[in-house]
Amino acid sequence: MTHPIIVIGAGLAGWTTVREFRKLDTSTPVVVVTADSGDFYAKPTLSNAYAQKRSPEQLVSTPAAKMVETLNVTLMAHTRVDALDVATQSITVTHDGAARTLPYRQLVLATGAQPIHVPVQGNASDQVQSINSLDDFTAFHSALSPHAVSAEGSQNASKTVVIMGAGLIGCEFANDLAGAGHTVHVADPSARPLAALLPAAAGEQLAQALGTLGVQWHFGTTVQAVYTVGDQCTVTLSDGNTVAADAVLSAIGLRADTRLASAAGIACERGIVVDARLQSSASGVYALGDCAQYASASQRTLPYVMPTMHAAKALAATLAGTPTEVVFPLMPVSIKTPALPIVVAAAHPAQQGEWVADAQEDGIWRYIDTDGAQRGFVLTGRHTARRMELAKTTLG
Repeated sequence: MTHPIIVIGAGLAGWTTVREFRKLDTSTPVVVVTADSGDFYAKPTLSNAYAQKRSPEQLVSTPAAKMVETLNVTLMAHTRVDALDVATQSITVTHDGAARTLPYRQLVLATGAQPIHVPVQGNASDQVQSINSLDDFTAFHSALSPHAVSAEGSQNASKTVVIMGAGLIGCEFANDLAGAGHTVHVADPSARPLAALLPAAAGEQLAQALGTLGVQWHFGTTVQAVYTVGDQCTVTLSDGNTVAADAVLSAIGLRADTRLASAAGIACERGIVVDARLQSSASGVYALGDCAQYASASQRTLPYVMPTMHAAKALAATLAGTPTEVVFPLMPVSIKTPALPIVVAAAHPAQQGEWVADAQEDGIWRYIDTDGAQRGFVLTGRHTARRMELAKTTLG
């Protein structure tokens, strides 16, 4: 009997690996194990659904049943993976209340990332939400659903949301919620949004653009406590100010989910350490997506769509019998802030250099290393259309 390939995780990384594998091998048994329903959706759509008036159900692009039928896989949905045994090449799962042991031929870890949580005081601290999955978005969407009725009998859909964090996800949600008519406050210890990713002037442009949309910034401060007051929460900031809010959204960042791999003795650092062929320190166990730390990317994690797509295609070839190294091209990232569209091609974190603004056009910055070579770029507004032009002049 041939043991199956088992894929743990039914997000972009897991399903794309299966899809690419089926292009090469239509018969090897594949089992997908996931804690959720297994429906396919694009996670980036979670942070721009409000302005588009899309419900959680409308974000599902392909139902799980269709994925199973199209890709000829066995799906174990709503299943918890309890343990991984690399010696016996098996995993232990709990499905429908019963424990089972599943042997594998090869194992793909596509376990994603988990939100970073910081301690918050107050009797409503457990009401701070994060959005890292469709289930999370469904819960948040429900919390913001209109229920208050005005004197005229119409529903009042506008809510007040405090967002913890002015990074990429925080800014995308701020733009989306404000664009949908909600009142948005953003608290961050930095002096401007996306401080770790953008040159100062670009961050200031974004702050102004979102401010024009109605976003209220609280820089140099953090959320200290959340208390329940009637139907709302009172959010206390570290500078002593308070904000009355209907919801508090934590968007501080994500951390690779290495729990299963680490417990099995697999090497993990910032993510599950994988070589150029995406194999972990355990033979026959591979990882990709938000949970992986790529040797092909100078031991970085790459929690974005394009790296995952490239990794999935290479891994599929390896699983199908043609060992293939993943090669990552320059992959600029589009930040979904329609108030100020932004494209970023970040230099390696260890790269020495500085941001230099274009002398002729406002909205273009190049990251220039100590030898004068361009190692990254940022484009804002109408200049985002020039991403391919700038990419051609940027060294990896």
